[in-house]
Amino acid sequence: MKSLKRWGNAAALAAALLSLSALTALAADVVIGRANEPSAIDPQFSRTGNNQMTADNMFETLLRTDENLQMHPHLATEWTNIDPLTWEISIRKDVTFHDGSPFTVDDVIYSLDRTDEVPNSPAPFSDMVSSIDRLEKIDDYKFRVITKAPNPALMEQIGRVFMVSKKATENATLEDFNSGKAAIGTGPYKFVEWRPAEYLKLAAYEGYWGEKPDFENVEIRFIPNDAARTAALLSGSVDIIDAVSPSDVPRLEGTSNIKVFPVESGRLVYLALSMRDNIAPGVVDAAGNPIEPNPFRDARVRKAISKMIDRQMLVDRVLNGAGVPSVQIVPSVLGGYVPDLQPGSADPAGAKALLAEAGFPDGFGITIYSSNDRFPGDGDITQAIGQLLARGGLKVNGVQTQPYNVYSSAATKGEYGAFVFSLGSSTPNAEANLRALLQTYDKEAGTGGFNRMRYSNPEFDAALQSAIGEFDQEKRMEKLQIATRIAMEDQAIVPLYFQKIYWAARDGIDFTPNLSERTVAQDVRIAK
Repeated sequence: MKSLKRWGNAAALAAALLSLSALTALAADVVIGRANEPSAIDPQFSRTGNNQMTADNMFETLLRTDENLQMHPHLATEWTNIDPLTWEISIRKDVTFHDGSPFTVDDVIYSLDRTDEVPNSPAPFSDMVSSIDRLEKIDDYKFRVITKAPNPALMEQIGRVFMVSKKATENATLEDFNSGKAAIGTGPYKFVEWRPAEYLKLAAYEGYWGEKPDFENVEIRFIPNDAARTAALLSGSVDIIDAVSPSDVPRLEGTSNIKVFPVESGRLVYLALSMRDNIAPGVVDAAGNPIEPNPFRDARVRKAISKMIDRQMLVDRVLNGAGVPSVQIVPSVLGGYVPDLQPGSADPAGAKALLAEAGFPDGFGITIYSSNDRFPGDGDITQAIGQLLARGGLKVNGVQTQPYNVYSSAATKGEYGAFVFSLGSSTPNAEANLRALLQTYDKEAGTGGFNRMRYSNPEFDAALQSAIGEFDQEKRMEKLQIATRIAMEDQAIVPLYFQKIYWAARDGIDFTPNLSERTVAQDVRIAK
């Protein structure tokens, strides 16, 4: 069968689309142009978006998150809270792995146990399983979870853990996953081949238990350059692209055989200020010497830097409107959002006054770090932030950007003092993001997995813990708001904006845009 990817030009495409039957006959394959690639195929290796959206094609979770971040039964069919510490969970009985072996409770328990034990994970899933005290098998399709403390959000947490095959994964190395040997999931597509920096090839799994995918073969091409990705779509070498540059949107919307799919996402772009050590990398005095103690440990300095940022200008001038300014970590559609926490205008004079109060009347030197291929405009945004901080009284000695795979690992190791990062929302409320990003880091307890700044505030931790243990839904949301307010008034991070995300596809292809900004083959369909 021919493929959409083989159609050479718009005329051929238009002719082929004269009838639905012609489209159906030709659409055996689809080619997706993606902005970023995974660092590994192991679905539990890294919680970063590029890895998770890759895993979503081949592996599944107990619960499914829809395009609006609401969670629904998936591999788990029902669950009961027996008492504040005990849950009983049933799983589907008609699911098989790509090697034909049945999916059972043994695989679930193994997957949950393995989640926080994956070596060298740059962004672990630890907080999703940190509340578990023990797991007990009832039978092949039902198990029991006993938590260390009451945890109303248990299913929201373990429901997002990717399920792997115990048989295929025990003693497997990262290379075994990357080669496909251990990449055995239950998802709609199975692994064929991964060539880093080039492509990932997938094939539909004939034994898939759920809705059958529209395409027999999928090729995901990794095209980090925005212009090259758009050119690939316009030339017909790919059928759909993600992370469309805002500057390319008008052009694509004006092209007759192209459709643009927009969404206001739950991904927050923020400036992180490292508090983990007594010296912050890249922070120096007028003579170029490291400053001790670390200025970022002073909330007045963090607040001063926030006051320097003109968030609306970043959105309007750098992103061409493709963002929503914010001073908190989840958008208004999610639980725990605080309505009266709104971004104000930049205040350079107020920033300088706070710096002087903190003992830095002449400011200090700073280097800002960022990825340059993780999300649209990341490098440009960081350059603009450098200019704003210079206007606010700091000496910006440099802005350094790197490919995300290199950058994220270094950020996790604490190699940057001030760095731009992003965090996507993946649950219906703020709890998961607060836990992962701002809770005090504790590897053993599995808290603060994304807290690369090593921010720590006992008052915030106590407020968050109170919310975590609240079973009454309305009270739980109120407590999440309290925790959010504490962290934001302490300027735990400097929130910048939520992204507006765009996908674009050729005629004949439909796509469901989503708040989690994933680009997954199952969401790509033949247009009806």
